[in-house]
Amino acid sequence: MSYQQYGIRPELVGRVKVKLKNSAVKDRVKGLVHGITRADLQDRPKVKRMVKSAAVILNEPLADVETDQIVSFIVGQRIDPNNTFHLLKLWGMFR
Repeated sequence: MSYQQYGIRPELVGRVKVKLKNSAVKDRVKGLVHGITRADLQDRPKVKRMVKSAAVILNEPLADVETDQIVSFIVGQRIDPNNTFHLLKLWGMFR
């Protein structure tokens, strides 16, 4: 399922992708998600905190509705960060 079906705007995704090309920003975000587990990515409060922290790092103000849409998307994907197939699927979604 595409992120757009969750109401996430392509413009937001585009801005985030551009900002992540900056290695300092990318390293800060990588530090934020380092060591997360599948269980963490199914825990809505934890995901919401991570999304808000990432928004601060990326200097992207998010409305509460946008935050909830992103959280729903992440939880809905049932991502296992230790499963290469899951990571490739996500990579393809945001190329």
